[in-house]
Amino acid sequence: MTMGSDFQYENAIPWFKNMDKLIDLVNAQVQINGSKVNVVYSTPSCYLTALNRANLSWPVKMDDFFPYADGAHMFWTGYFTSRAAFKRYERLSNNFLQVCNQLEALTGPAATHGPYGTSSSLTLRRAMGVAQHHDAVTGTAKQHVNDDYTLRLYKGWETCQVVISNALSSLTGTKESFTFCNLLNISVCPTTEAAKSFNVFVYNPLGRAVTWYIRLPVNGVAYTVRGPSGDAVTSEIRRDQGNAERELMFPAQVPPLGFSKFTVQKMATQERFFIRTKKRTSPTKMENKVRYNYYRVEFDPETGLISGIHNLQKGISLPLTQSFYWYNASIGNADSTQASGAYIFRPNQSNPVPVTHNVRSYLVQNSLVQEVYQNFSSWCSQVVRLYSDQPYVELEWTLGPIPVGDHLGKEVISRFDSELQTNGVFYTDANGRQVLQRRRDFRETWSLVQTEPVAGNYYPVNSRIYIKDKNMQLTVLTDRSQGGSSVTDGSLELMVQRRLLYDDARGVGEPLLEFGQYSEGIVVRGRHLVLLDTPQDAADLHRTLALQEYMSPQIILSSGDGVSYSSKQDPISQVSEAMLQRFIR
Repeated sequence: MTMGSDFQYENAIPWFKNMDKLIDLVNAQVQINGSKVNVVYSTPSCYLTALNRANLSWPVKMDDFFPYADGAHMFWTGYFTSRAAFKRYERLSNNFLQVCNQLEALTGPAATHGPYGTSSSLTLRRAMGVAQHHDAVTGTAKQHVNDDYTLRLYKGWETCQVVISNALSSLTGTKESFTFCNLLNISVCPTTEAAKSFNVFVYNPLGRAVTWYIRLPVNGVAYTVRGPSGDAVTSEIRRDQGNAERELMFPAQVPPLGFSKFTVQKMATQERFFIRTKKRTSPTKMENKVRYNYYRVEFDPETGLISGIHNLQKGISLPLTQSFYWYNASIGNADSTQASGAYIFRPNQSNPVPVTHNVRSYLVQNSLVQEVYQNFSSWCSQVVRLYSDQPYVELEWTLGPIPVGDHLGKEVISRFDSELQTNGVFYTDANGRQVLQRRRDFRETWSLVQTEPVAGNYYPVNSRIYIKDKNMQLTVLTDRSQGGSSVTDGSLELMVQRRLLYDDARGVGEPLLEFGQYSEGIVVRGRHLVLLDTPQDAADLHRTLALQEYMSPQIILSSGDGVSYSSKQDPISQVSEAMLQRFIR
């Protein structure tokens, strides 16, 4: 028997005092009436040792525990998506922690004691440990508790920024004004917006080389970008959608477990010679440049929605529609008083409501990227993006504040509808380590009476979900943990955000409203990577891309006015010359 349980163990002294009494009274019955019950304090290891000595055979459960329910209309599948913004922050924080850990290990004392101060990865490591709590990353904590989780991560970021700055200073031999632009998701970076020149360091925590597109908000008209060897790097300047006037974009090729340095210089040249983006309303298609020939995406001229995806290399095409919908959150009915909340997902009907039937869209393209901007409503928009040399379609969505003035809780999904013959089968990953087959309205070891056709088929999606038939596989990669399902054949959906008006009576004690800084609700931005391939070849790409999303390159900026610096670390901990050359290209 586990000691304590949820909401019970609070004060050790009365707990052990009462437990000691129970142990003494129960064990006394052995002498009094020959009882065979003996009670001792134990641990999991002691318990398993006793089972092993007893030589007992126990049943082994091989099927999944998901989706879990504690009642007919009470599926615990809402927390797969709850607090989508914090789930993304937690994923980014782990990414940043691994970069911090690697540089701390590779440069030794120079990272923890350097020109930027004394620090270590310990603060962020501890904050990440707390963020793994079952009420933290799940989004099932009270708002003020979630705010504290966020604050702890933020303080951890601050300490790791010192570590990374020290490490880069040791590796480059210069002391520069390193800065970290943590608000790039809203196109804010004071360093790039104000400086006439700056350096961009891109660190790759993966054990293989990657190409990563750098996007920085700027206010200049024209810039030159030079790579590690001093050669010019293709870049583009275009109108930005954020606070800055424009956005600088260029591809960065980064070595494994190392970094590349890029120098950006503002040019005093007339705007008309350098703004090369093309804008066209009501686009019907876009595709990669002929050199790469990866994908073509088609759009319905009537609705503005995606109408098809073509893998040009494999010669396969899939008629496909993608749009946003929302489930009206239940507040309870005659069948059950259960409301949708932070834990529980319970829509009041199986058919979601479309955010809109027609979207306003326009195409923006240059030599590096093509983008179709889709406006679904005042609180829902998306950018469909094709990079010139990347084998995937990127969907960058922005949601919020989700309106609740109509007194309706909303659970928003991105849904893909196709003609794939899936026969009720779809696939989700388990923490990015394996892919599990899911079958709609089915449980492997017992007969299911389905009472919630939508919520009862939702599963956690940590990195990817896909559907397939004999010829094609449609895969969608996520940038955070989300709930997902295939409610009908050929369809695939991911819940991207939820805003609810009622508590679900599972211990939170408040609705999942997330008022935000201005009490209007929060805005969440994220992205999905869409892949179309044959079932035989699909894993070659979705596995490598999923890992790249999980451990993406880290961008560090500097003013470029550094002075020579020599660390005085122990020679044993110095990075070898060969390692250093691999780090600095």
